[in-house]
Amino acid sequence: IVALGGLLFGYDIGIMSSILQMDHFKRTFGWPTALATGVIVSSLTIGCFVGSLLSAPLADRFSRKLTIMLGALVCTFGSAIQFGSVNRAMLTAGRFINGLAIGVLSSVVPMYQSETAPSANRGRMVSLQQWAITWGIFLAFGIDYGCSYIDGPKQFRLPLGLQIVPSIVLLATMGLMPYSPRWLVANGHLDDARLVLARLRTYGRAGAPEVAEELRLIHGALVCDRETAAASSYRELLRFPNRRRTLLGCGMQFMQQFTGINTLMLYAPTVFRSIGLDSVQSIALCQAINGLVNVLLTVPAILWID
Repeated sequence: IVALGGLLFGYDIGIMSSILQMDHFKRTFGWPTALATGVIVSSLTIGCFVGSLLSAPLADRFSRKLTIMLGALVCTFGSAIQFGSVNRAMLTAGRFINGLAIGVLSSVVPMYQSETAPSANRGRMVSLQQWAITWGIFLAFGIDYGCSYIDGPKQFRLPLGLQIVPSIVLLATMGLMPYSPRWLVANGHLDDARLVLARLRTYGRAGAPEVAEELRLIHGALVCDRETAAASSYRELLRFPNRRRTLLGCGMQFMQQFTGINTLMLYAPTVFRSIGLDSVQSIALCQAINGLVNVLLTVPAILWID
């Protein structure tokens, strides 16, 4: 359920690429220039940047569960604005609002997954977030391909509007999910944390020894974190031996993006057109194949990570 947040992320990444090539889109928004297209596309990323900065304080203050629900609500609002857009400013604003939601969800969803999953398959659970992202991209490409045959404004409005469906499903179903045990312990709700762990681990047996042991480990980890935080600063990240860890962590994230994969996801239609594909349908089909490869090649990570 919570991985639907990843699906929203992937759908938002993939949906605009083929829409930008649709004649009805160009006509409705005044045949946008390359600069205007870049602003429309990048507004999502700018929103993600801001949303990711807000995610940690929101998740710590209001819980991971409620923050995810907030992200789903904001995403619904942003998608509705995009669906009803009548000019570039409205479309860009809707994309930015969706970006705020995606920035929050892309940070808090794996946090919630890791804090609720048992340690034996925690990596697999968190990797489902990435798989959901690839499914979102693939679905967006496939929907763009199908809608490319529609003659009229629905050609681009329908793909934009369909974003609302998974966000509403996430909002509704997330209300049935438990709070994160770690968040409950951190905020002094030990009895509630015990009940949640019992529900997640032992089919409701709150007195089971494994529940007590995990509670003890969570509490110990939180105490250690607080003691470390009180005696440290951001400068510690650049001092030996943390400098190496910081460079490894940031370097892997940076280089994964620097391969150019996001450019390909967002601007592949432009690339395909430059090599001779001239119809919206053929470009959208190539995009869908690209998305399918993305989905399939994420499966080994899920199977092998733990």
